[in-house]
Amino acid sequence: MPYGIFRFTVEDYAKWKPVYDEHTAARKVSGSKGAQVLQNAENPNEIMIIIEYESVEKAKAFSQSEGLRLAMQKAGVNSIPDIIFVNEVERTDG
Repeated sequence: MPYGIFRFTVEDYAKWKPVYDEHTAARKVSGSKGAQVLQNAENPNEIMIIIEYESVEKAKAFSQSEGLRLAMQKAGVNSIPDIIFVNEVERTDG
């Protein structure tokens, strides 16, 4: 299963989260099968999102989309996102 991992900082998590939620339909159209939103335990404005995708190609296309760029700007993302694409090799029990 392919994933996109997005790591960035925001001005304010409370401002960012509603914009992220509004962008759900766009993520789904772009091949998202669901996501995990994580916060740095010491800095709640540092966010990591792990999104499961239908394909790496769709993940890359979404990451380069104008819609994502505009949503990030509106949401107060204040760093250049660190983005990597990975394929799940296996799941283990611990």
